[in-house]
Amino acid sequence: MAQIFPEWANRLPLVTMVAAILLVGGVCGFFWYYGSPKFTEVGYRPVQPIPYSHKLHAGDLGLDCRYCHNSIERSPVANVPPTQTCMNCHRLILTASEKLLPLRESWADQISIKWIQIHKLPDYAYFNHSAHLAAGVGCVSCHGNVAEMERVMQVQPLSMGWCLDCHRDPGPHLRPRERLTDMKWTPPDDQADFAAQVIREKQIVPPVECSGCHR
Repeated sequence: MAQIFPEWANRLPLVTMVAAILLVGGVCGFFWYYGSPKFTEVGYRPVQPIPYSHKLHAGDLGLDCRYCHNSIERSPVANVPPTQTCMNCHRLILTASEKLLPLRESWADQISIKWIQIHKLPDYAYFNHSAHLAAGVGCVSCHGNVAEMERVMQVQPLSMGWCLDCHRDPGPHLRPRERLTDMKWTPPDDQADFAAQVIREKQIVPPVECSGCHR
């Protein structure tokens, strides 16, 4: 009796299964990367109302981060500097610059400059800025070397997985308190011993359970 289906039809179930696995894996992989903060957020660099150069101020002039962001060591939220902070210098420096016209108008009208926030966490995630600095985590770990940025951009995904990687192994990110804002600081050869001592003395136990950040 003649066969109804050709011989190659016997391989159809296997081919179909392999194709389905590759398709599902490809779709999941696509959204895993292209829908993740690593792709959607890293590199975000908006144009601000005033072309403020961190490279000039924090890099060339050597201004400490805490001069402008003066509450980062005691506040859960990192502050955006008010117009007053800028005018401490610019009442005397570049007083006729067209680029700084919005700054002078803000000062005269007593209306805050609408800076565009770059580093954002979802509302359902609790993050205490001062707690991380108190532990010894420097600015570079999360924000990158802003002293080399003409326009600040996001360099880390700030995702849950990224945060948990640090919480599970904070040692490489810990540094002396006086080096918190030092953009050029590099870990010494004995970083592991230093970090172990800091973790022991400060009793640093970063939460890894859900309630640590989702309260």
